[in-house]
Amino acid sequence: MPTLEDTPPSGTELNARRPRWGRRLALTALVLAIIAGGATIVVTRFGRPSAAPGCTATVASRSYPLELAQAASAATIAAVGKRDGVEDHGVTVALAAALQESRLHNIPNGDLDSVGLFQQRPSQGWGSASQLIVPSYAASAFYRALVQVPGWASLPVTEAAQRVQRSAAPEAYAFWEPEARDLAQVLTGEVPGGLTCQFSTPSRTSGTGTLTDAMTTELGSPALGAALTPARGWTVASWLVANAYAYRITGVTFAGLRWTPSSGKWASSPPVQPQVQLTRAAGAGG
Repeated sequence: MPTLEDTPPSGTELNARRPRWGRRLALTALVLAIIAGGATIVVTRFGRPSAAPGCTATVASRSYPLELAQAASAATIAAVGKRDGVEDHGVTVALAAALQESRLHNIPNGDLDSVGLFQQRPSQGWGSASQLIVPSYAASAFYRALVQVPGWASLPVTEAAQRVQRSAAPEAYAFWEPEARDLAQVLTGEVPGGLTCQFSTPSRTSGTGTLTDAMTTELGSPALGAALTPARGWTVASWLVANAYAYRITGVTFAGLRWTPSSGKWASSPPVQPQVQLTRAAGAGG
């Protein structure tokens, strides 16, 4: 386990970052102009075509399109944080770090020996490469380092992320803070039904292991078959939606709402029940 003194520098400190700031400032100015006009903001940093299979995280008038894999990675980061008892602010910090380091892609190799969502380095004590390429392990390693930071819960997102990542571009995390905060709100249950995904159900399961094992590893318990608080229920429901493509989930129901991948929306489905329920395609497995 790395200490604050040997916490590694960012694995994606690439020279290509520097010229992006002009474009980022232009984007920020455009977003502010749109806010002033009262329009709905659709942030398209990842460039997913609207007709392509994918997900959308929505908070108020702000909407963020995500690829299916990016949504699953974000849901893992949030679920592991809640499983480990980390405050929601910590989930925001972790998401901001992962957005900057990998754009929520589980990269098998990066700068030097860095790997995974956070581009953590085995040579700096984060774990082996085979461990760090597992999103739940990488997220838990990030949180273990974060909670060692004195007063982390009251630090600004970018400062807390920098204390863990030790990046050569510490200001970069601030760029992702608004999106990370909104994603955290959606994925920790503060915003009910904030995550939606739309796709055609695949013919085979692509998830690693069984759905039951993945839920136990990332969400802990309780998850299914028990009455849940609204926040916990929406954390579980959002995780299921984010992982629905991989595990051939055809419907998720919670709190009187039901999501299906064909519609890509949450719709009224009474009665209102405190359990999360799901349906899966025939032959989807455990």
